[in-house]
Amino acid sequence: MAKRLIPTLNRILIEKIVPPSKTNTGIILPEKISKLNSGKVVAVGPGSRDRDGKLIPVSVKEGDTVLLPEYGGTEVKLGEKEYHLFRDDDILGTLHD
Repeated sequence: MAKRLIPTLNRILIEKIVPPSKTNTGIILPEKISKLNSGKVVAVGPGSRDRDGKLIPVSVKEGDTVLLPEYGGTEVKLGEKEYHLFRDDDILGTLHD
């Protein structure tokens, strides 16, 4: 369903990653330890234009895991899933293993 929404300009569609509340052995984790505001990029817009009309591409690509600000973005519900739209400028960074 999310593939049907294509963000405009420099917007990015993100599915937030919900951290596990338990370990595999059943130990309940405190909220502070498991809280990292991150998400997976589902779709990206083409980018914005500068004053000369040249296209400035978005800095992330589909499939990237990104660090998100604590607040912001626009919540979008597509089907049963919730997504968030952020501007490229709002993304704090990419996360790598």
